[in-house]
Amino acid sequence: MSQHIQQDSLPSYLDQQPAVKSRFERLKQREVVLEVRGLHKIYEGSKGKTLALKDVSFKTHRREFVCVIGPSGCGKSTLIRILAGLESYSSGQVLVDGKPVNGPGRDRGMVFQGYTLFPWRTVKSNVMFGLEMNNVSRSEAAREVDMWLELVGLEKFADAYPHELSGGMKQRVAIARALVNQPRILLMDEPFGALDAQTRARMQSHLIDIWRNIDITILFITHDLDEAIHLADRILVLKAHPGEVQELIEVPVPRPRSAEQFNSPEFIATKARLEALIHPPQSEAEQLVHPHMIRLVNVNDNVE
Repeated sequence: MSQHIQQDSLPSYLDQQPAVKSRFERLKQREVVLEVRGLHKIYEGSKGKTLALKDVSFKTHRREFVCVIGPSGCGKSTLIRILAGLESYSSGQVLVDGKPVNGPGRDRGMVFQGYTLFPWRTVKSNVMFGLEMNNVSRSEAAREVDMWLELVGLEKFADAYPHELSGGMKQRVAIARALVNQPRILLMDEPFGALDAQTRARMQSHLIDIWRNIDITILFITHDLDEAIHLADRILVLKAHPGEVQELIEVPVPRPRSAEQFNSPEFIATKARLEALIHPPQSEAEQLVHPHMIRLVNVNDNVE
């Protein structure tokens, strides 16, 4: 099906096939793992106070996959750092299994865009680090790590060092290190943003396979709309300045997901809605602003 489907022929992004609707009904019956209530974040600087997040509220159910998107500067990374316990918040509540988040904890694993691996440690030693910090015996930690390396497909690279790995392999090590403590929630801050397109697609498929096979709830920050629709059950859309919830969209694309669905009416309709939220039409004043281009070349053959 062509990407050039006419907008007026698209279904509504709110329309759901019976199987999709039934899946969401079952998902909402699961217990709530993460709840954010009225979250505010204010930064204080030399020029005064800046409201970064305003009244952010949402719930995430067990084994749900939620993506967070929004324009640049909307506070996506601030939000996920707060959820990880790496940054404080000004008011509101963050609850994991009904308990307040007051700092980092084993119930949350974090994967950053940068690989954040220790270059002097092997793959196995990097993954073992979290267990060592939690006083797990070395023999038990080694057994645990072997299982997780097999899950992410890196068991043959256990003795390799980070500089010997590709970008996708490094990120798989980071994912294994985040999962080895068996958290309830995996928090991911644009983890595939630095990867090339082919590696990124492979990592998306790999992440879905991991998610389908272990008991984990995923909150995934991305700026890529296609990635968000391909991965998520629901997409939390933030507006900028300050970061505030615009909409929480139930993705109508059926699971299991495939690359062919990128051209489906449901996918295209959802993407159109996301683009309308993130890139609203310009105001009349903005439309009147035109950059003044200065020609800095001296060639007069008009090839350009």
